[in-house]
Amino acid sequence: MGSIDRQQSTPQLLNRLRMRQIALILAIDEKRTLRAAALQLGMTQPAATKMLHELEDALGQPLFERVGRGLQLNDAGARATGYFRGIRGSMEALNRELGELRLGSAGKFSVGSIMAASPGRLSEALLGLKALFPLLAIEIAVDTSDRLLAQLREGVLEVVIGRRVGPPQFEYSFTPIEDEGLAVVVGNDHPLARRRRVEFEALLAYSWVLQPTGSPMRDVIEHEFRDHDAALPPGLVETGSILTAINLIRRSTLVAVIPEAVAQRDAAHGVLRILPYRIRQKLPAYGSLVRKDWPLSRPAEQFLELLHRSPGTRAPADSRA
Repeated sequence: MGSIDRQQSTPQLLNRLRMRQIALILAIDEKRTLRAAALQLGMTQPAATKMLHELEDALGQPLFERVGRGLQLNDAGARATGYFRGIRGSMEALNRELGELRLGSAGKFSVGSIMAASPGRLSEALLGLKALFPLLAIEIAVDTSDRLLAQLREGVLEVVIGRRVGPPQFEYSFTPIEDEGLAVVVGNDHPLARRRRVEFEALLAYSWVLQPTGSPMRDVIEHEFRDHDAALPPGLVETGSILTAINLIRRSTLVAVIPEAVAQRDAAHGVLRILPYRIRQKLPAYGSLVRKDWPLSRPAEQFLELLHRSPGTRAPADSRA
């Protein structure tokens, strides 16, 4: 199907789109055949074919290419399904909140955060939010920025505390909080633990625990190795879990790199040792990320206000729940 002569306005497009069509394209993407997608939605195949044609006509271009007996998304289809997943996620979140309100609760707030923000900013903001909304259900996901952004795009999370990574796959607003330093850490019994000075070459004698490829922290560490004309050491352990990394170094001679705020907290409690080696580069500033096309709930608005409040500023004492 060829493209239309001129682009429709957003109101025109909204008037032509139906939720059933969105469900169909997501089902086709999942099942890979029109027949299986129609069966999943309880439709006949001719009805599904007609609906797909109507959707492609509304969008002005085909969304799939036929590959053998199945269908495969083309570039337009991939872009469309990305937005449609966000719509589905928004509807799922709305349905959950409405259901919780019917049961008399104060709703649910889902936030994702990188580990660096957890010891301070995140905890303080969540405690302040809980004081304002005692009955609010709160779900917290801790992961790397790239994975959290994917969940924000899907509508699983309402707010993310992380970094902008890679080319943007959807429109979001970013408000910076602060830069994040990194610390090289080892277990208390590590051979390097009590040295007053550690050179990079000494670190190469040990295997490392690093975050997965593609995460901002991994990029910084790989840059550090390139600056020293060194390859990553063999026996690398990859994990997005800071807790797992800490548990591993405590029982081995592995070396890990974790956020400085987390390292200082754990070192103060005797959990690990921070080596006297400074990573040359810092991670880009992290901050709050929210979708531009999704109206924020009242708890989310309050959370962001608390999150970006200057440290030491007292939160309001009144309760809204």
